[in-house]
Amino acid sequence: MTLRYLHTMVRVKDLEANIAFYELLGLKETRRMDNEGGRFTLVFMAPPGQEETPVELTYNWDGDEGLPSDSRHFGHLAYEVDNIYEMCEHLQENGVTINRPPRDGRMAFVRSPDNISIELLQRGEALPAAEPWASMENTGHW
Repeated sequence: MTLRYLHTMVRVKDLEANIAFYELLGLKETRRMDNEGGRFTLVFMAPPGQEETPVELTYNWDGDEGLPSDSRHFGHLAYEVDNIYEMCEHLQENGVTINRPPRDGRMAFVRSPDNISIELLQRGEALPAAEPWASMENTGHW
């Protein structure tokens, strides 16, 4: 029996804000489907060259009163980055809170506009500890 991973789906309350957030991470929209009968939109986003493993943003046109919730029951999405410090600085400059700073040069956590926990991992070996990250405290939870 063959099994093939397809995608991860997350529900979003504000589609445009979430698309902008995932674009900050470097993901690009790979396809979109509007379902008038079901009154929802699906937007698939993936890193360039990795279109086979997208995140699916599901937006219900009539709203979703359950969002945003803590979303910890979901777990998190994880992305590997070339330079964790540069990515965190880029996100912070664009208004994203770094919930768990990369104090160890290896791992950070941020939250999407709908409270989905996103883990960022340094590609390869951890970077040497560097300020301001090394002494930065956690903000909220991740």
